[in-house]
Amino acid sequence: MKISAKGRYGLAAMAFLARFCQANSPTTILTISENLGISKIYLEQVFSLLKHARLVNSSKGSQGGYQLSRAPQEITAWDVLSAIELPLTERTGSATGAAQEDLEKALASSVYEPLDTAIRTTLQSVSLCTIIEEEDRRKSKDNIMYFI
Repeated sequence: MKISAKGRYGLAAMAFLARFCQANSPTTILTISENLGISKIYLEQVFSLLKHARLVNSSKGSQGGYQLSRAPQEITAWDVLSAIELPLTERTGSATGAAQEDLEKALASSVYEPLDTAIRTTLQSVSLCTIIEEEDRRKSKDNIMYFI
């Protein structure tokens, strides 16, 4: 599985929204773009997909922007990536041809299907809250002062 730039930017933008979701005010694409260093035009494409997947709500006007549609602990990396990456897991073509149908089925059941399941399970276990907590943990780890 390869996550595209659009998928990585979508995860980062959603984590950014999750951090500020308590403010109860929409966040503009410009604010996200400036804070994350991601092209505004590119983010507009990403948010179009996220809105279509009902992961974010939008509001128009001078006070408009985007908000998470659900609590951060209810939105997983799987939700975000499956909204952006089409398809998230890709069915492989035949490796052996029709002459080796049993080998092809064995590969599917012992390699491809378990791999797809592991990817889905892993991404479904990571919520936006998990990402924010990991970021906080890393920030606090970097801010340790040593006194001699």
